[in-house]
Amino acid sequence: MPRSTRAQFPDAFRWGVSTSALQIEGASDIEGRRPSVWDTFAAEPGRIRNGDTPAVACDHYHHLDEDLDLVKALGVGAYRFSVSWPRILPRGTGAVNEAGLAFYDRLVDGLLERGVEPWLTLYHWDLPQPLEDAGGWPRRETALAFSDFADVVSRRLGDRVKRWITHNEPWCSTIKGYYEGEFAPGKRDLAAAMQATHHVLLSHGLALPVLRSNVVGGQCGIALSLHPIHTATDSEADRLAATRHDGLRNRWFLDPLHGRGYPEDVLRELGPAAPTIAEGDLATIAGKTDFLGINYYFREIIADDPEGGPMRSRVVETGASDVTGFGWEVYPEGLTELLLRVTRDYHPGPIAITENGATYPDEMAADGKIHDERRAIYIHRHIDALRDAMNGGVDLAGYFVWSLLDNFEWAEGYSKRFGLVHVDFATQERTMKDSGRWFADFLRP
Repeated sequence: MPRSTRAQFPDAFRWGVSTSALQIEGASDIEGRRPSVWDTFAAEPGRIRNGDTPAVACDHYHHLDEDLDLVKALGVGAYRFSVSWPRILPRGTGAVNEAGLAFYDRLVDGLLERGVEPWLTLYHWDLPQPLEDAGGWPRRETALAFSDFADVVSRRLGDRVKRWITHNEPWCSTIKGYYEGEFAPGKRDLAAAMQATHHVLLSHGLALPVLRSNVVGGQCGIALSLHPIHTATDSEADRLAATRHDGLRNRWFLDPLHGRGYPEDVLRELGPAAPTIAEGDLATIAGKTDFLGINYYFREIIADDPEGGPMRSRVVETGASDVTGFGWEVYPEGLTELLLRVTRDYHPGPIAITENGATYPDEMAADGKIHDERRAIYIHRHIDALRDAMNGGVDLAGYFVWSLLDNFEWAEGYSKRFGLVHVDFATQERTMKDSGRWFADFLRP
């Protein structure tokens, strides 16, 4: 049973909730915003479940004060949000859309007025469509454009925002977007995907000195989606497959960020699909950060598969009975394992869990409430896992639940609900779930 309490965590530990611009804002074609790759992707038949689009989402753009009041009601000290690149720079570069920046002025000011610290993510997958039309992340110029975007945003908000995250989950925006084709822009080209991973990491490195120049006293990091990797059997073949899979899933991002370059074993497996790396790129990527963000949802169990993609591996089902609405195994001990491994192997300094949460088939009961006890238990068990990691020597800076609101859940549209707050997408009515009330009670001094 869950056992941890807030009092067992340091006073400086940040408790928060996370969202992303494309998933909640809506207002997709007003006040100067132009399409992102996800707007284009969602408009293609068959890409998104039920033909859903992010055009309205939670209409957060028009419900800003109400949603910030919900953040305050939860009692969290921090709110992680992303800014919409195509709302601020509609063509990706060039002319700045003042209305877009003004919206984030209101958001940041509203948080500070409510005593909540803003944690700003620059990129949560919504590349402006004109940049994709020009070649997207496989094109080096996109990394340079990102640095300019970071400059525009940090010049405007850096006097009030002190916590900056360059990218959210580069795996998803590159591998799932350019190789697996499940996410925008929906391409299936391994070489393009690997070049995209390099340019996303390069753009992170290029943005760091820009942010440090514009934000006095700022702290900068990146948020990675990481997984503990286990073998399906004790066979040598599965063990080697798990090592290969871990190389692309985890080490491909962790190694260069911590000054080790790309893992040689992965480069060998990629062969001609390996990215082109210019002189000085690896030093840029390894620029010093102030914290590492980790998003954790599940472990991956790996078997050898000669036909299983570039790493000749495949993910096998766990057979667990305790799963979320995505079918993901509930495995909080994997969070402890992951944190201990990253700390042991990379010594990254402070780590923040920038996303952790669960989707369940929430239904409103006759009393008008959402009784989602399983989500509250899920969160509490993962908080217990944080305590175990801290007892093992991990330097933890914070924990952010995904998510504040039910939202547009990428390729799943509106069919999956992660929120502590229920959203009726027809009426935009918000209802705090039992899990949200539990979290507020947990955080109450």
